[in-house]
Amino acid sequence: MSDAHPIRSRRPGLSTGARIIAGVVLLVIGAVGAWLQHDAPGRSAQPRTEFTADNPPTGLPPALTTGQHLDWSGCTSVPTARADYECATMKTPLDYQKPEGRTIEVALIRRRATGPNDRRIGSLVLNFGGPGVSGVQGLPEHLDQYKPLLDRYDLISFDPRGVGATIPVRCGKTADDTGYAGADACAERSGAFLPYIGTSHTARDLDLMRYLLGDERLHYFGVSYGTALGAVYAHLYPSHVGRLVLEAPVDPTEDLSEEQVSQVKAVQAAFDRFAAHCAARIRHCPTGDGPEEAARRMARLADRLEKKPAPAGDGSSLDADDLALSVGDHLVLGTDGWSPLAKALTALIDHNDGGPLSNGAADMGSADRTKTPPDISHVAQTAITCADSSLRPDVERLARDEARVKAASPVFGEAWSTGVYLCYDWPFEGERVTPQVNADGAAPVLVVGGTGDPTTPYPGARHMARALGEGVGVLLTAEEEGHGTYPQNRCVMEAVDTYLRTGRTPAAGTVCRGSMS
Repeated sequence: MSDAHPIRSRRPGLSTGARIIAGVVLLVIGAVGAWLQHDAPGRSAQPRTEFTADNPPTGLPPALTTGQHLDWSGCTSVPTARADYECATMKTPLDYQKPEGRTIEVALIRRRATGPNDRRIGSLVLNFGGPGVSGVQGLPEHLDQYKPLLDRYDLISFDPRGVGATIPVRCGKTADDTGYAGADACAERSGAFLPYIGTSHTARDLDLMRYLLGDERLHYFGVSYGTALGAVYAHLYPSHVGRLVLEAPVDPTEDLSEEQVSQVKAVQAAFDRFAAHCAARIRHCPTGDGPEEAARRMARLADRLEKKPAPAGDGSSLDADDLALSVGDHLVLGTDGWSPLAKALTALIDHNDGGPLSNGAADMGSADRTKTPPDISHVAQTAITCADSSLRPDVERLARDEARVKAASPVFGEAWSTGVYLCYDWPFEGERVTPQVNADGAAPVLVVGGTGDPTTPYPGARHMARALGEGVGVLLTAEEEGHGTYPQNRCVMEAVDTYLRTGRTPAAGTVCRGSMS
């Protein structure tokens, strides 16, 4: 992928003007503990006991399983260099088909559980999406979101392969350049690693992590792309599935091209709902009297910006593609993003000021909606996506796919259409057209989907629950706008927290009312 070929990510909060796979991150996590736990106020402290597991991953040398121990110590990098966080590295095979060969180190971070020692369930491993998001950096940034779980779990996150401190992908003009100079540069700088950074390899890392953390089964919370990782894990290790939450899931039945079409339709539908709300509720609505007028005004605005981009502050500018991507950034925030979006569009239309639109969504991060982390790796997003997908369309197929995406949305189709070129010149083969996620025999997996999600459209949640297998995938539906519904929807939060604490899933067909109800 190059700057000329952006793709919309499976995450919210895409940085304005991103030209590679738009990665936005959603729902990042935090918090836990101390060396001593208290059963109740006034009672004496309990010493912490470390859990041990008796089911190491098969096929690995003892040096990596029974002979390896995680050496937790204080983290040293900002913002993790605080007393409350511990970091460690885990050795894994680079190539699981050659487990005795070269090893790599996976970077981990932990916050210890705060509740009574005898009530601790184990570790909850978190993946915040992307792909391309550092869990080591992300955990401290979103500490408050998962506080209700801190009394029962150590919270664990990590840098997946290709990201952060775990064999980071380099595709720049020099070895230290973190930019993207094309697929050939990726092969030159990171070719030794690129065949081994896909989701199935990271899923195998998860099982070794589970064992070294002392858990017989994996407890896991994955968001957006993190749902693909969790589902692939469930497929590979159904007997090791503990309590898995897959929130804002990707559609395991769609290839990259189909995903682009579905996503651009979903973001257009979200914009239409915003435009209808704006017309009815916002005085001097910048998009006019409804969705049809909004599409016409956006087309005129895009044409103006294509001819002359608007200043956006700090020497940057906002062009037609930036317009679409920045509007999309606001839409992933759900109704929280609607009023700021109207104000930002007014500033752009009336005053040619692109700053509020360009920077607004990133500045709105809160405890309920994830901000784009500063260390998101767009090159890692490309590399991991192309390692997963074996789709390598020819020129004729690319032209058809591009036309389909453009036709699917009058507002966003042009900007999204270049995403079809993401992997066309990637120098390594991908693994599969669509991931294998069937997990027959696994414990129930909770799948949470929002009906107004513009990034991972709701049908994907139904498909994920069904693909996991009968009696495995349990779908919880939230009638909410935006990408992700935990923890801002109270009904979702209560159902998810109950499942993670007790293992009880909500009744089949449960629907949580919300902003779309």
